[in-house]
Amino acid sequence: MQVKELTNGPVGWFRENLFEFAGKGIAPQHLVGFVFVLFVTFWLSGVLQRLVERTFRARGVTKASTIGTSRRLIHYSVVLAGFSVALRVLGFDLTTLFATGAVLAVVVGFAMKNIAENFVSGVILLLERSINPGDVLMVDDEVVRVETMGIRATIARTRDEEELIIPNSTLVQTAVKNYTLADSLFRLRTTVGVAYESDMGKVRRVLEEACHQIAWRSKLREARVHLMGFGNSTVDWEVSVWIQDPWYAPRYRSQLNEAVWTALAESKITIAFPQLDLHLDPGARAALQGQGGLDLR
Repeated sequence: MQVKELTNGPVGWFRENLFEFAGKGIAPQHLVGFVFVLFVTFWLSGVLQRLVERTFRARGVTKASTIGTSRRLIHYSVVLAGFSVALRVLGFDLTTLFATGAVLAVVVGFAMKNIAENFVSGVILLLERSINPGDVLMVDDEVVRVETMGIRATIARTRDEEELIIPNSTLVQTAVKNYTLADSLFRLRTTVGVAYESDMGKVRRVLEEACHQIAWRSKLREARVHLMGFGNSTVDWEVSVWIQDPWYAPRYRSQLNEAVWTALAESKITIAFPQLDLHLDPGARAALQGQGGLDLR
């Protein structure tokens, strides 16, 4: 009898409930199992993260943002699964818990709707890789350069050196221009209007020569000069060249305008400005001349 008590005593204490939580008795064996499952969960998460990182690097993927986002996704997924198993070890039925807290779950679900959208959008961006750090984008009429991509939002920098936090759902659900998706070539345009009495053949030759003399333009694509139309006071021309980095487009556009202005001025071609011809009937002309002594010849 005494041997039986010595043998079963520790085992019985290990299985004896210490307290109750949500109607469930919690014994030491439950707590040990809960801690053990969490320990294995975080260990497994670390192993899988390192394995994925080595796999990416072996395939030539070295971008820190891509690797970091993948590691976080794996970590969250493993921890969520492990925590679910740990709760079952404690004796909690997740189905029952979810059924009991259905109203609370609906409220939380609505509150986290945007977070969930951004999370899923982050996963889509990671898998598609249509946007990467360093890309130059146009988002909501703002040109930005992507710096870091997180699981909820993307951090970008504007040309005014301002940090812009863009929700990932914006990048997935709206039209976004990526100027550097396939390559970094960017077409730079400017317009100029010349007087109607100009020699248009000469205008074309001067503008083409001005484009060819620009040192910083990309030689991969030819410069283009087009006669765009006939305005009220000017004949309108468009000049376009290609550059390698769209981020510096404003700087290069300024230099292109200067080159066009200088070339036309040196060739004695007038850059026209709006003019208005006013025609008066004889009665109005006589009245104005009589009142102010104006010469309306």
